[in-house]
Amino acid sequence: MKEIDVNLGKLPQKEKGSLEIIECKTIEEKRRHGLERLASGFRMFSHFGFDEGVAGHITFRDPEFEHHFWVNPFGMHFDQICVSDLILVDRNGEVAQGDRPVNTAAFAIHSRLHEARPDVNAAAHSHSMYGKSFSSMGRKLEPITQDSCAFFEDHVLFDDFTGVVLETDEGDRIAEALGDKRAAILKNHGLLTTGETVDAAVWGFLSMDRCCQSQMIAESVGQMERISDETAAMTKEQVGSELGMWVMYQPIYDLMLEKDDSFLN
Repeated sequence: MKEIDVNLGKLPQKEKGSLEIIECKTIEEKRRHGLERLASGFRMFSHFGFDEGVAGHITFRDPEFEHHFWVNPFGMHFDQICVSDLILVDRNGEVAQGDRPVNTAAFAIHSRLHEARPDVNAAAHSHSMYGKSFSSMGRKLEPITQDSCAFFEDHVLFDDFTGVVLETDEGDRIAEALGDKRAAILKNHGLLTTGETVDAAVWGFLSMDRCCQSQMIAESVGQMERISDETAAMTKEQVGSELGMWVMYQPIYDLMLEKDDSFLN
């Protein structure tokens, strides 16, 4: 596969099923591209049942104002979110663009994460059924399938649940626990995934939730056959890279477009 720079983003004009990158040449094009991917991510979360009332959030770091991020407004269902609904929040929690309030937990977690990790341009968190169920066991994923190898030695367990995240100091502790890894299992809470792109962050969430499901199924049946560390590490480079995660999201984006492209509004 031809190497591509996923940081350049992609304009919406593309053939269905195409992985061709069209470079975004201006800040405005990069911002619009990122917002379209962000809105599509919420529609994807709804499609796969990752909604849970007002819980859950995905963020996208603004390409011009590095200490600002775009996020879903508080109290809006994922399946209704369009580009025009997204709000821009600064490092102090003030809404810089948009006319709806920010989710307090979203700010507490994502603001500290984006501050701690300049390489993270997007992050996703929700209370998905399998993610939150697996998180209650207080364990990390084992490399038992090709897909779970994507997270081999690239995720952590944050095992200090203290209730709903309302303060930035807990966001700091989550960011510290995450370190330089891609994802975290938040004990008794859910999953958190990150990426250089929205595409990688939201695909990572979908894949991680399914890996939680597959491990719980495998453990309920009997003895699991764990993949060796050497093979798991090699497989991670094949399926768990930023490019690999980005590629895996492209068919999902096309599906969201075909299903209901109103998120572009």
